[in-house]
Amino acid sequence: QVQLVEFGGGLVQPGGSLTLSCAASGTNVSIYGMGWYRQGPGKQRESVATINGPLTSYSDSVKGRSTISRDNTKNTVYLQMNSLKPEDTAVYYCKMVSIWGRQYWGQGTQVTVSS
Repeated sequence: QVQLVEFGGGLVQPGGSLTLSCAASGTNVSIYGMGWYRQGPGKQRESVATINGPLTSYSDSVKGRSTISRDNTKNTVYLQMNSLKPEDTAVYYCKMVSIWGRQYWGQGTQVTVSS
């Protein structure tokens, strides 16, 4: 059983920065894809950034302000976010996809951007 645990959420002022991390633990599994998703108040969950192998992709809403990276030796994915805006407020979830296509989700971490 694979479990994902996210770290790094919290309250940050507009214009500030935050780095989220998500580590997989449990049964040894080969991970191909990793990603971050978010769900704001009253909104549907949306993709923020993904990294599949060496390829990264970002939503237009965070492009240029965020960087996704991974440490394959630790099965960990990171999301650094800069110039945060109130509209970035959401619960952020990480997702990992094994080489066999099985998906794993974290429990979510709250990010609140407010002065």
